[in-house]
This record gives sequence, C-alpha cells and structure tokens, in this order.
Amino acid sequence: MSLRTTTSTPIQVTSATQRFADSPGPTPAQLLEFVRRTAADADLVSALPLDPEGRTWVRLEGPGGSEAWLIGWPPGTGTGWHDHAESIGAFTTATGELTENALAVRLPTKGWRSLELFGGVDRRRTLPRGASRAFGHHHVHEVLNESRTEHAVSVHAYYPPLPLMRRFSRTGSVLRLEEIERPEDWQ
Repeated sequence: MSLRTTTSTPIQVTSATQRFADSPGPTPAQLLEFVRRTAADADLVSALPLDPEGRTWVRLEGPGGSEAWLIGWPPGTGTGWHDHAESIGAFTTATGELTENALAVRLPTKGWRSLELFGGVDRRRTLPRGASRAFGHHHVHEVLNESRTEHAVSVHAYYPPLPLMRRFSRTGSVLRLEEIERPEDWQ
C-alpha cells in the first residue's frame, strides 16, 4: 500500500452501499453514457446560469436512481481535494476544459485524520470538451478550471446518490481529512 497513517481518530461513515443493497443501480458505463449524452445537449448546457466568481449548479435526474449535476466553472475555480464516499461516478466536460488531479490509491474509509502519501500515487488528466471520466468507490480527486478566461461546464452523475463527501487538504505528501459534508450542505 502507498500510504502511512500518521494520526488515527475513528470516523463514523454511513454506508450508502448498505442502503442501496437491494438495488443494483446503474453501472459506471451507464453513468458515463448518461453524462456524455447530457453534455451533448447544447440547449441544456447553454441554459445553465454562469457566475463570474463562483461555481453554479443544477441538479438533474440521473439514470436508475442516480444523482446528477450540471456544473458551471468560472475561470480559476476548483473543488479542492475530496471523495464521494461509497458512490461510483462519472463526469464529462461539456464546454471549456477541466483538469483532474487524482490519487491512484484506495484510502482507508475510517480511522484516520492524516495520511502520508508516497511517490507514484498522483495522476493528472486534462479533460477538454467531450472528454469523460468514470471512477469507483472512494476515488479521491480535485477538479479544476485552470483557464484564466473561459468558463467550463460539466455533467456529473453518482450512484448511489451521494451520502457524503469527505473534504481533504494536501500539503506536499500529507493528506488531511478536514471535514465531512452531507447532502443538506449542498442543496
């Protein structure tokens, strides 16, 4: 494993997988197909209000009980490091260009506040218009619009619907759990 726990504090996490155990839900490929198809809907994408300073979003109905979002990204904005807990997901850049920085390692789901990452775990992807990405459970990443002048718009889908998001800070090789957000924090 490419991590070392530097502090251990138990964290209670509700299992979204347990809540949706009787429902198979969409596959990563189905989520990917949905976000690609939705991102190609020029009327929908152009209807999203864009703010010059902050991200904007509209919740969409995703396939098979999934949660989906249309998100506008002003120049220079990003999500910060986070994961989507036990949800799988996919996203597509509809306009502009996004960058994803991700960790190629599965993190422990509980019992830590700080981890030291070792070499070889960082991945960087540029996602121009039409480019897509699917990911599995506990995928840790940050998504950025690094343009200085252009907005970007993307479509995201998650299954099961997000039970929480863990937010992290990163300084060099140290990743710290900063907070746990629940759906009511983003509605």
